[in-house]
Amino acid sequence: MQLAIDVGNTNTVFAVVDERDIVCKWRCATDSDRTGDEYFVWLSALMRSAKIEAEISDVVVASVVPRVVFNLRQLCERYFNCHPLVVGTSQCRIPVPARVDEGTQVGADRLVNSAAAFDLYGGDLIVVDFGTATTFDVVDSDGAYIGGAIAPGIDLSLKALHGAAAALPHVDIARPDRVIGTNTQDCMHSGVYWGYVGLIQGVCSRIRGERGREMTAIGTGGLADFFAAQSGLFNHVNLDLTIHGLAVVLAANRSL
Repeated sequence: MQLAIDVGNTNTVFAVVDERDIVCKWRCATDSDRTGDEYFVWLSALMRSAKIEAEISDVVVASVVPRVVFNLRQLCERYFNCHPLVVGTSQCRIPVPARVDEGTQVGADRLVNSAAAFDLYGGDLIVVDFGTATTFDVVDSDGAYIGGAIAPGIDLSLKALHGAAAALPHVDIARPDRVIGTNTQDCMHSGVYWGYVGLIQGVCSRIRGERGREMTAIGTGGLADFFAAQSGLFNHVNLDLTIHGLAVVLAANRSL
């Protein structure tokens, strides 16, 4: 069994995988102060409850929060007797290297998502990931990440709207039936939901125009299902894309 760890700005996902099959996965809040010992107490209890008895042989980590990685290394070395493969380090090979401006550091999650999407769907892809930020990743015909776009995440937008405008309440994300709201809450729901629908449609359309070809759109991240109900946004929705990509990266490095 292998352990795949996806560290986001808000949440961290731990998944036990058997080659490329996800056996179990769990989510916790990302906390750079959580120690390796604390991770193990939490994780071992969950593994026991899931009746996972096989030993963890390999660990692969993608993190957009560098401070978290040290404690995850401690977890792996102390309790799983292995050195984790950390995406974005010189020890980790990406199946197809990114083609971006020299000196650019691409987020580990974006590299992993690109590897997963190419493995599952082939090339010429747009991966839309709904996380703390909403990211658009463009994958070339050979599987290389070649750039994209970054927009504020939906939760960030809602918090900014509430925080900067004293008269506006905090609202949760919701799918309104109408664009024209007749009260403040409905107006905010409409602006956020239909605004992001327009964002996704507009950015994907412009990417296709720049590339001059058909591009397959894939939605992932916590709100991908929520927006997938809007017909025509995505060709595929895969909420486990990052975990699959970690398994792909791990397999590529084990074969060296």
